[in-house]
Amino acid sequence: MSEERENMYDKLLQLPLFQGLSGNDWAYVAGHTIFEFRRYHAGETLIHEGDRCRHLHFLIKGKLRATAIADDRSYQIVETYTAPFILQPENLFGLTQRYTQTFKAQTNCEFLLLSKDEVVKLSDNFEVFRINLLNMITTLAQRLASRTWHVPPITLREKIARFVTDRCRIPAGHKFLQIKMERLAELVGASRLNVSRELHKMEQEGLVNLRRSEIEIFALQDLHS
Repeated sequence: MSEERENMYDKLLQLPLFQGLSGNDWAYVAGHTIFEFRRYHAGETLIHEGDRCRHLHFLIKGKLRATAIADDRSYQIVETYTAPFILQPENLFGLTQRYTQTFKAQTNCEFLLLSKDEVVKLSDNFEVFRINLLNMITTLAQRLASRTWHVPPITLREKIARFVTDRCRIPAGHKFLQIKMERLAELVGASRLNVSRELHKMEQEGLVNLRRSEIEIFALQDLHS
């Protein structure tokens, strides 16, 4: 096995899906599983919203920008994902087997792709892999279900923070919310003037940066403190 290939597999072992495999199991996986290796340059789009999900995409090097757009197209949220990361594994199966975000390389990125057939084969052959996959998908489902039962936000800042958090896969880190002030005010149940005042307070505190129809959030978790 080449040094480059060994390094790729070492990075795969950092992902939850492959944790717990024995040395013999991993040797079998490396020798009998078909992985596709792809590189993308910074700024290159690799997946569009609505594309069919036929593979698990393992980001093993670099950073991605993921854009999710509201059904009415009135706003969108951009998140950054850093390797190691798996792109929407829950969409490989189920009712809607399509990506719900557009993924663009923020830096030069490297991926390993695992087809749906290979995922099924690994699930059949290795109980650890099957359990890891189930844990990943059920954990996401439980997190989404629990949001309904969170204590409702009270202050306007809490409402803005909850609005963004509920629409992010990772409830922390750097985000971009592209939305008109009037639309944000409608969605959080406040006046445009009050939303504008609160956002400017947040900007003065160094939490956000405001541009026309865009709110850059430096660290989403800080909006809740």
